[in-house]
Amino acid sequence: MKVEILQCSKCKDYTLEKECSECNQKTITPKPARFSIEDKYGKYRRMAKNELEHR
Repeated sequence: MKVEILQCSKCKDYTLEKECSECNQKTITPKPARFSIEDKYGKYRRMAKNELEHR
């Protein structure tokens, strides 16, 4: 059985659950996406990142 550590998107606590036990927010994986030279969606990911930074 594989267990993956997750991070709360709001309070930044680490847990093994799908939802944070303190604030009931959804948890996400803290690991970056796998790198690929042939990144088909890299352009769109960078556009979304830039849009979030300029808010």
